[in-house]
Amino acid sequence: MTQPLDYSTAPIELLQADLGHRIEALRLGRNIQQRELATEAGVSRRTITRLENGQSVSLDTLLRVMRALGVSGRLASLLPEPAVQPVDRIRLKRRERKRASARRSRAPATWQWADQDTES
Repeated sequence: MTQPLDYSTAPIELLQADLGHRIEALRLGRNIQQRELATEAGVSRRTITRLENGQSVSLDTLLRVMRALGVSGRLASLLPEPAVQPVDRIRLKRRERKRASARRSRAPATWQWADQDTES
């Protein structure tokens, strides 16, 4: 038994390999051939092979394959629903935020030598 993968720190290549393995396991658990899944998803069989081998595929391809496997309903749980805090809503005068504001940088303090007299 392998240890669970830490998705927050694992390299992208390991994440792709793990997702590919999971998709392959779903496909085999449902007794679907790669050719059948490819036809249902509207992609080539080679694309399914690449996905299952952990190679890069487009987001569109991943979404099509997930839909064909019947697991696209789980996508909403990947990202939380953005919620505006009540205080922010008042501050924004009940308008929803459309874009992020630029980050303000603090001006660096004037640097000087420790043995330098400041009252010269």
